[in-house]
Amino acid sequence: MFPPNMAVDDGPGVLLEKSKFLLIGDSGPTRMAIMPTPFESAMLNLKLFELRREPVLREARAWFLTEFNPETFAEFVGLVSGDRNASFRMVIGYWDMAASLVTTGAIDGDAFRAAHGEIFATFSKIQPFLTELRSVSKEPGICKHMEAVVLAEPDAEAKLTRRREAIRAAAKARASKSAKTEI
Repeated sequence: MFPPNMAVDDGPGVLLEKSKFLLIGDSGPTRMAIMPTPFESAMLNLKLFELRREPVLREARAWFLTEFNPETFAEFVGLVSGDRNASFRMVIGYWDMAASLVTTGAIDGDAFRAAHGEIFATFSKIQPFLTELRSVSKEPGICKHMEAVVLAEPDAEAKLTRRREAIRAAAKARASKSAKTEI
C-alpha cells in the first residue's frame, strides 16, 4: 500500500479520506503527492483563522450562524435570495474554499476538522437542502469540498444532527427572549 503521508489521485470523483492519505475517484492511481507535514497543516489552519477575522466575513458568519435558520427549502431560497445573498455566498464560499485545501491535500483532514469546528455548524444548516439546491441551481458540485470534509468525520451524521438541533434551540430561545423584551 501507499505510505501514510502520500495522497493518491485516481481521477475525477468523490474524495474519500483513508488514514493519512487521500483517495480520489475509483479508476486506479494516476498521480501521488506528498501530504503536508503537521507544521504545514498548522500554518495553513492559522492562515484560515486570520482570514476569518476580516470584518465583512466575520459579520456574514455571525448572521449565518445566528439568523439563518430555514426550516424549508422555500424559506432557504427566501433568505438567500434577499439582502443577505452576498453574506450567504461569502460564508459558503469561504468554507468550501477552506475545505478544498483538505480535499486537494494541502491540509491534513483531521487537523482541519480539529481546528475548524464551525464548519460543522455551517454545513448542518445547508445539508438538509443541499440536494435540492444542487438540482435547482444546476450546480452539482456546490459545497462538495465542505461535504467531503465534514462527512469524513467519524459519526458525522450524528454530530450534524446535534449541531442542527442546538442551533435551532438557541434561535428559538433568542426569539422567545426578544418577544418578552418587546412586551
